[in-house]
Amino acid sequence: MEQKKYWKGLEELHNTDAHQEIVKNEFSEELPFESEGLLNATTPRRDFLKYLGFTTAAAAIAASCETPVKKAIPYVNKPEEITPGVANYYASSYAIDGEYVPVVVKTREGRPIKLEGNTLSSITSGATSARVQGAVLSLYDTARLRFPTIGGTETTWAELDKQVGAALAGLGGAPVVLLSATLLSPTTKKLIGEFLAKYPNSRHVVYDAVSYSGILQANEAAYGKRVIPSYHFENAKAIVSLGADFIGTWLNPVEYARQFAQTRKINAQKPEMSKLFAFESHMSLTGANADERYTHKPSESGAIALALLAAVGGSVTAPAIADKRVADGIKKAAESLKANSGKALVVSGSNDVNVQIIVNAINNIIGANGTTIDFASPSNYRQGIDSDMTKLVSDMNAGSIGAVLVYGVNPAYDYFESQKFAEGLKKVKVAVSFNDRNDETTVLCKYAAPDHHFLESWNDAEGRTGYYSFAQPTILPLFKTRAIQDTLLSWSGNTTTTWADYLKNEWITKLGGQEAWDKALQDGVVEPAAAPALGGATFAGDIAGAASKISSAKKGGKLELVLYEKVAIGSGRSANNPWLQEMPDPITRSTWGNYACISNKLAKTFSTQLGDDYEINAEKKVLKIKANGKELELPLLIVPGMHPDVIAIAVGYGRNDNAGKAAGGVGKNAYPFVSFNGQNFDYFTVDATVEATGQKEIVASTQTHNSYEGRPIVKETTLEEFIKNPKEVNEDRLELKKFGADFRKDATLYPNYSYPGIKWGMSIDLNTCFGCGACTIACQAENNVSVVGREEVAKGHEMHWIRIDRYFSGDDENPEVVFQPMLCQHCDNAPCENVCPVGATNHSSEGINQMAYNRCIGTRYCANNCPYKVRRLNWRDWNGADSFENNLYDVADMNDNLTRMVLNPDVVVRSRGVMEKCSFCVQRLQEAKLDAKKAGHPLKDGAAKTACQQACGADAIVFGNINDKNSEIYKIRNEQQVDRMYYVLEETHVLPSISYLAKIRNKDAAPKAEKESAHKEEAHHA
Repeated sequence: MEQKKYWKGLEELHNTDAHQEIVKNEFSEELPFESEGLLNATTPRRDFLKYLGFTTAAAAIAASCETPVKKAIPYVNKPEEITPGVANYYASSYAIDGEYVPVVVKTREGRPIKLEGNTLSSITSGATSARVQGAVLSLYDTARLRFPTIGGTETTWAELDKQVGAALAGLGGAPVVLLSATLLSPTTKKLIGEFLAKYPNSRHVVYDAVSYSGILQANEAAYGKRVIPSYHFENAKAIVSLGADFIGTWLNPVEYARQFAQTRKINAQKPEMSKLFAFESHMSLTGANADERYTHKPSESGAIALALLAAVGGSVTAPAIADKRVADGIKKAAESLKANSGKALVVSGSNDVNVQIIVNAINNIIGANGTTIDFASPSNYRQGIDSDMTKLVSDMNAGSIGAVLVYGVNPAYDYFESQKFAEGLKKVKVAVSFNDRNDETTVLCKYAAPDHHFLESWNDAEGRTGYYSFAQPTILPLFKTRAIQDTLLSWSGNTTTTWADYLKNEWITKLGGQEAWDKALQDGVVEPAAAPALGGATFAGDIAGAASKISSAKKGGKLELVLYEKVAIGSGRSANNPWLQEMPDPITRSTWGNYACISNKLAKTFSTQLGDDYEINAEKKVLKIKANGKELELPLLIVPGMHPDVIAIAVGYGRNDNAGKAAGGVGKNAYPFVSFNGQNFDYFTVDATVEATGQKEIVASTQTHNSYEGRPIVKETTLEEFIKNPKEVNEDRLELKKFGADFRKDATLYPNYSYPGIKWGMSIDLNTCFGCGACTIACQAENNVSVVGREEVAKGHEMHWIRIDRYFSGDDENPEVVFQPMLCQHCDNAPCENVCPVGATNHSSEGINQMAYNRCIGTRYCANNCPYKVRRLNWRDWNGADSFENNLYDVADMNDNLTRMVLNPDVVVRSRGVMEKCSFCVQRLQEAKLDAKKAGHPLKDGAAKTACQQACGADAIVFGNINDKNSEIYKIRNEQQVDRMYYVLEETHVLPSISYLAKIRNKDAAPKAEKESAHKEEAHHA
């Protein structure tokens, strides 16, 4: 097996003095004693014991204090479907910014508290993303508009209807434009068409903040179809991504990541897997999971595509690729594509029509049409055409638009010429916003008619042609909002038909009756009975013309700038979600804001003080970036794997305070760097300049304060080596034999505990953990995990119960990346349990490491003794659980009475000074056991799922009873994956209950000389 050195940052890679100091001083801040005299006392040990006794007494006193009275109002007439303490589930659909995920909504006492994927959907098969998991919190967003307004003043819906109706009637024939994001609802689009038909020359303009117009127009030019096909990564053995982050943010990543995961699972009896090549300018989630990754400037994306087309046999002249490593990578990728003809796929994240035509030509040659690309059932995820939006803005400024109705878009923030849009809106006679908050666009509109949240609404969605899902209200509207469809019906003069009836009648007609409609609502989806055959399309693209335009494009300068979306925040629609703001970015591990991502090599050109130790410090140097006549000041963040001449900035930040407390003033708006090339928006610029400002700014990053001090925590090999010798992965475990035949039983002074009934365990496959963070947010929603804010994260006080550790290997310019979910390992010989002075942490008869919160006095001994560093201390009263007044530390209104409606009543809310950590979602386990008991049968495998397991779209997490020989986890550990299975820090004999499956890359095995060199370096490091 290839010996590697894994590092989380440059300071660890080069083992700097600052890193060594941090490793020695794990808890870098002093214990927060109230008295300075304690540690200066002549008998500090005795005084410490006094303080310990006082702490215990204080806890008892606090428990007897009079707590605030909270009155509960009983049901006078209890709804039949609601039983207190019992959850109800309703099917719905998450269809925001083109992302399409059918979901199931868990409600308690009429409150939606959790979203799960709908397993009946063949498109997503129950998968979710971090944004989907966080969407339930947006329902309780305190920044939502609570009533309609006219000129910023509250009004009634009747008065708004009256004034808008009169205004629209007085347009004198001037066109009405409904400006929206991509809408997946066919019934809503039909209603919009009926509404606009009443006004001559009116139109519906679709605008996507992050555009895919280039793909739509390229397909129209090459195939005669202005659609985005369905991609089937599960059918591909060779995949090439040209800047398309299909695992993280491209189109519908929930769907694609699940498909891709199917090709990465290893069958030990017949090991094979797909091969992924990534060519990109910055480190994306897809690039981090690639088998082979290559970096280039954004301006070179067209040349890369042309060179790949030539290499697979296309009739174009291959441009010269100056970077030999990239040129070799193109050659290897082409060979892999040709060797897997009919089972290969190339995708591109470029918004350039010409680049996409070249990509279409490649897919045509490698036989992707009809095998990995389906034009018979195309996707509807993005529908906006950029030139339509620029024409609208020009028409508005020319005064030729009578009314603009804005729905689900915010061009005053994310349009590249937002000021021009704002000026044009002033020249429009009637400006109406249906947006859910007083955002940058809504404040410019005279009329605000706020729409419901999707969890309060009726709707349908057609994510893929012929594949439908539905949304239904899971709670009565919290505010005086109204569905946009009801508003359009009212303004059309149809005051007798409600939107719910309109939608119902439409679908009863399609489905053939009420019973079929009821079944559709219950299932949440309507899909073809049998999956239709994939369909191709005849390629007729102008390759020569596209190649000529690519070759004549403007060449890049010394530095280039590329814009990207973060996995959690996306285009910025989710910016006011504190869960998503605090979710660490998979690559940078940073939270609460954006920054300028650059390479270590480029960073050192700005200052000699920048370098290996820079990542440890929360304060970052601020850079001034100039491009396209715009400038922005952002902190500098060194990211391994960046092209040395590229700066990467995330969009979606820099919102104003109207967007909400979590979004307001966080980060900077990078959308002004977008440009229009006459046909489409470009999300890069070829000539950027950067200079240091001399200022500093805090960037709240995680994973800078945990260290395993060189111990092996990740196991990895190549597919080639695994096939040759599968047992080589775990050859180090043979060393444990010296302790006895059975390491678990023989190598310990502890008594051997038996678990005669259930023994819970978990397996995590590093091959299919892509680092997306869905599990982190699912755990946060399920277990009431606190939000702590940027300043506390910067101190290392984040509260997440499950984190996704990111490790690099290799050199810092072209590193490989591996993600490792890390949570409480529920050790059978748990080192945290025997150091707790009050017995707050203990072991259950089912192998769960438990926390008795009301016993914990916050000594942190357990955290100090935990080798995995997975225990979290509540440094503040984040959730309003204390009985002391004025002790609340609120972050982004997370303790507002409205926001607290999202809390799970099955999980206690912890108070200040309490240690907390993963519980294996014990509340779910208890519920599953009770359900089995009531049903009169033993607990079945799969009946109990943890939140992280259920959220994982790639099925990387398997959980169950390891005593059940029919369970999936038993089979993984004892039959299917014996050679890949290992435990982290197994040599410490803490006996963790979580096992991992070693990561396997589909790349060429390292030459013997390289292996020996790496092994020596690893030994030297240790």
